[in-house]
Amino acid sequence: MKKKLTRGYLRLRRSHKRWIMVAADCLMVPFALWASLALRMGDFWPEYLLNQFWWLFPVIVPISVFSFARLGLYRAIVRFIGSKALWAIVQGSVFMALVLWSMVFLSREPGFPRSIPIIFAMVLLAFVGGSRLWVRWLFQWINSNFVGKEPVAIYGAGQSGMELVTALQKGSQFIPVAFFDDNPQLWKHSVHGIRVYSPKYVEEALQELKVKRVLLAVPQATKKERKRILDRLEPFPVHVQTIPAFPDLIAGKATFDQLQEVELEDLLGRDPIPPNPELFEKCIKGKTVLVTGGGGSIGSELCRQIITAQPAVLIVYEQSEFALYAIEQELTKRIIEQGFSTQLVPLLGSIGNEQRVQALFELYKPHTVYHAAAYKHVPIVELNVFEGIRNNVLGTKVVAETAHINGCEHFVLVSTDKAVRPTNVMGATKRMAEQVVQQLAVHSTTVFSMVRFGNVLGSSGSVVPLFRKQIAAGGPVTVTHPDITRFFMTIPEASQLVIQAGAMAEGGDVFVLDMGEPVKIVDLASRMIELSGYDVKNDANPYGDIAIEFSGLRPGEKLYEELLIGDNVTGTEHSKILRANEVCVNVEQLVAALDKITEAERSQDSKLARKTLQQVVSGFQPSSGDIDLLASVQ
Repeated sequence: MKKKLTRGYLRLRRSHKRWIMVAADCLMVPFALWASLALRMGDFWPEYLLNQFWWLFPVIVPISVFSFARLGLYRAIVRFIGSKALWAIVQGSVFMALVLWSMVFLSREPGFPRSIPIIFAMVLLAFVGGSRLWVRWLFQWINSNFVGKEPVAIYGAGQSGMELVTALQKGSQFIPVAFFDDNPQLWKHSVHGIRVYSPKYVEEALQELKVKRVLLAVPQATKKERKRILDRLEPFPVHVQTIPAFPDLIAGKATFDQLQEVELEDLLGRDPIPPNPELFEKCIKGKTVLVTGGGGSIGSELCRQIITAQPAVLIVYEQSEFALYAIEQELTKRIIEQGFSTQLVPLLGSIGNEQRVQALFELYKPHTVYHAAAYKHVPIVELNVFEGIRNNVLGTKVVAETAHINGCEHFVLVSTDKAVRPTNVMGATKRMAEQVVQQLAVHSTTVFSMVRFGNVLGSSGSVVPLFRKQIAAGGPVTVTHPDITRFFMTIPEASQLVIQAGAMAEGGDVFVLDMGEPVKIVDLASRMIELSGYDVKNDANPYGDIAIEFSGLRPGEKLYEELLIGDNVTGTEHSKILRANEVCVNVEQLVAALDKITEAERSQDSKLARKTLQQVVSGFQPSSGDIDLLASVQ
């Protein structure tokens, strides 16, 4: 019945709700005046005053309603009433006390106690203000007990937690029933009427309150602190979500009730090191900068980071029309919002198109090149050998040689850990691309360098969005092998380090990014399942919710990735960047290999192409047979 009454009231028009509030005040104002007379005289029915001053009752009602209306009280939504509306009631009550005193004074009738207007103000405030607070509480109580909101717990009872409570109480989906906080001074106390528990009692509170979802309200916490919280919640069958990052909340890009899934960087628990401004701007500020593959995962983030260092010109070179359009729109908006003077040049084209690349360098004369254009998906390149070679090797050769011929100052090749002792064509092509750049560095005035790193979170083809999609579908979650591990880093962190590494280059350098400890993919899958509120289904837990299935290693896939070919590595002025000193094949071998690959492509001989890659790329041991999709045309 209460649920039906609530919904019926909520469906009324605003004008009808206003008239209901006016009608309620028309009853409460005379009632407040009678109560003030009774309290002052100590008599339930002060007959003398009521007989002598009866005319006050019909006069004071319209004046009260009019004054409250002028103060905006009837524009406030009762179930969300706040301090502004309550202050209007205080002002209205004080004003009505003055009106009451003025009417009695002007009437010149004796016998009216001078304290009654003061009592009337307090009683009117209690009746009008208290009635609205009671209605607000009633709506919240009915919503939480009868409308079927899901009970949730909030980790973090600070300002962000209180903002989240307010946002959730206004919504129709969740009702906060508990806080968890690390501050002992808050334990056993209440915030916004919600009890604060010690994290030691998470299990008991979750069971008692039947909570299946925990919301993290700690936007300013470090990655290590967030990981510690997630480790604490992981054993329990709850879905863990988080509010947006603090900078997005401050900038107005997000609100507290826009809940997000826990990101993998929170599971890794690594805090990125802020970039060194001097290194970050050295090759960018006031210069003409070219980013190839500028619409890809790494290339687009490089563009975002480069814009903040304010180059004179930023050239985004991309072969995908849609990817170029998307990043051009984003960067243009950012340039306008930040008031930058950077000229943005979106160029559509392939890095294998020598004439177009040459025209680009002749016209714009870039000072710095970040070469991020590459085919990177291991199984796809394994099936399309020549396209992988054409893009990753020959395309790199075109851009690097053109940069050398045109006197470019810096050239940075974005490479991969899969170039180290590769077991697939993609990794072999990236290592051969490194060697092309290393050979050019020997006699060039252009400072060539390479930056090698592992998987980046959120890139296209990453396991994280795949796992999330599989979990949402009820599983199973597919992992290729129980022992497979990978290095991970966030895209912004990797891009910042690429820029800084390039600024430290002396010529022919191979830089390696410190990726932290490798992550076991099956452990990552398990954590994502558990933090989504499910149990892993396995032999030890046959009644679990979501199973992890092993699909077998894909063609060319390695169990473990490496970042170094040898052990000869030295530190740099940046703690996250190492310099590797690696041997390269001689120029004659490299030129002969490139000629053989060109010959192999003409005859579509993918076996010869793979064999040539093995001869020039140290440690290349293919883990799959020749599976090029056009091999049959030989």
